Amino acid sequence: MREHAVQTGLLGALTVSFVIGLMGVAAAVAPLGTAALPALGFRAVGWRPIVFGSIGTLVISVVMSQLGPEPQGVKEAMKVSRDHGQFLASLAVMAALAPLVEELVFRGLLYGWLESRWNSGLAWVVSSLVFAAAHWEPAHIVLVLPLGLLFGWLRRRTDSLVPSFCAHVANNVFAVVAAAYLPDM
Repeated sequence: MREHAVQTGLLGALTVSFVIGLMGVAAAVAPLGTAALPALGFRAVGWRPIVFGSIGTLVISVVMSQLGPEPQGVKEAMKVSRDHGQFLASLAVMAALAPLVEELVFRGLLYGWLESRWNSGLAWVVSSLVFAAAHWEPAHIVLVLPLGLLFGWLRRRTDSLVPSFCAHVANNVFAVVAAAYLPDM
């Protein structure tokens, strides 16, 4: 019972954090009005980069999960998805809200700002490194850096946030479903 309360509290804290992040992004781009979405990188893109990014992220996730330890914070967050009563809520927060906010912040605001001041190569590398560093736990930083590089490359290659967002969602859906239904190793 206590573990359930801790997990529920963790999911609630994650939800609040990401909602605050979403509100911050909205406040940052509100002065742009209708130009906000294109400024963040929401542009039409073909299906190929979306499929490539989604498959690529799954391959990277599986490979990286086999190479290193599972970060304790990730392990705790993913325990929530094992509670079938909270599965849909954990899927909504960790596989939809988290990728949305992270992509808006790192490949939308930060990448766009860096690219406008320097160039797309620097924007790709720096936004990927900052994305990884934002996951604060050393093991988690190492595991998400290749994903951040892929997400940033997709953003750079297509000049659109859509492929990196879709790949990020695919990664997080995979992680939540795996945590909920695969046995602990």
